[in-house]
Amino acid sequence: MLKNITDLFFTNRFYAGIVSIVFLFVFAGFFQSLFFVALAILLLFLLWVIIEIIFLYRVKKGFHAKRIVPDKLSNGDENEIFIELQSRYPFACQAKVIDEVPHQFQLRDTAWIVNLENNESQTLLYKLKPVKRGEYSFGAVNVYISSFLKLVERRFSFDNNKMVPVYPSFLQMRKYELAAFSNYLEEFGIKKQRRLGQTMEFEQIKEYVQGDDLRAVNWKASARRNSLMVNQYQEEKSQQVYAIVDKGRLMKMPFDKLSLLDYSINASLVILNIALKKGDKSGLITFSNKMSLVVKAEKKPGQLSKLLEALYSQKTKYLESNFELLSAFIRRRISQRSLLLLFTNFESVHSFERQLPYFRILAKRHVLIIVIFKNTGLEKLQKNDPQSVQEIYQQTIAEKHMNEKHLIVKRLKQNGIYSILTKPKDLTINTINKYLELKARGIV
Repeated sequence: MLKNITDLFFTNRFYAGIVSIVFLFVFAGFFQSLFFVALAILLLFLLWVIIEIIFLYRVKKGFHAKRIVPDKLSNGDENEIFIELQSRYPFACQAKVIDEVPHQFQLRDTAWIVNLENNESQTLLYKLKPVKRGEYSFGAVNVYISSFLKLVERRFSFDNNKMVPVYPSFLQMRKYELAAFSNYLEEFGIKKQRRLGQTMEFEQIKEYVQGDDLRAVNWKASARRNSLMVNQYQEEKSQQVYAIVDKGRLMKMPFDKLSLLDYSINASLVILNIALKKGDKSGLITFSNKMSLVVKAEKKPGQLSKLLEALYSQKTKYLESNFELLSAFIRRRISQRSLLLLFTNFESVHSFERQLPYFRILAKRHVLIIVIFKNTGLEKLQKNDPQSVQEIYQQTIAEKHMNEKHLIVKRLKQNGIYSILTKPKDLTINTINKYLELKARGIV
């Protein structure tokens, strides 16, 4: 009984009606002939309220709602959330639906007004875009039902306290996986790479058929078989690919609410998945002031799930990154020549030069690609038309910082180290393009 009382809400129309009747009684005090008219209106009003209460509460389970949310959300992507509504009332009603979304989104507009006919069902759709990994708790789906004059509302509450984890962008991973192996690469921004030179491993000798490359004819085997035989090759596989994610203080910088660290984690998941599909071995290293996590490069079943869980669990205090420790660790633990994709950032040539000796050491034994980020905020500032001395000073500083980024790329090239200078939003595309380019050139 107490629950039914707490679930009963009088609407604004109810309170407006009470105020109007009170005003009418006060007015009737001056004109006694109107008193009985006001009394009749009050009784009629209360009678209508009682009728609405009876209509709303005579069906014990008059309404049902269910939130349909994925088992996990994809970080940095639009995730679809559905709310299924089903009216079990034998009359038309209006439902005000309020979903209690996780507090991390800071949303105050997840409310809808829906009109339903008797026994009708409808589905609501909205999207949520998380910008941080972790656990997100949904509250209740609250539904307020009213009918006829909408003087009274009955509250229903469903799906209390549902926790959903937010993982690195697996939606982006699936999207680019399809793109990398389809004939529509340009639609996703992925460049077609023409294979250069002979970067293939010998597979078998087979009989020549029309269309085979004559340069692959094996003359010794042809002489023995008295027919043309050709060497058949397959794409070189089982190369080690490591994504190395810097969790230092410079990776805390946010762009479009997503930190550089989370951009790097999302891109790492995509490129490691593509490497696995290409037949290479994928591994992961994370570090800051000390080594955090290492997933050995492998291509056995379950490796992708292992990498996904490892990336999801990454936490950091954004301390100063120790590249000397990273260099020593890789020299000691990774003996086979590998592709190292280092996601990091530098804001000045001076800070970069202090770490360059360690990069040189890594580049001697491995194919090293250093990924650094453009500051899109500085790019916008540079394009502005300055109107004051202060704005001219700010624009000059912005140009200086942007030039230093290009100087870093130039210094890397001079030392035989590959680099990617990219906007955060283009990180994944540019990383895929570089990987496919190196595969096509036979460097990996």
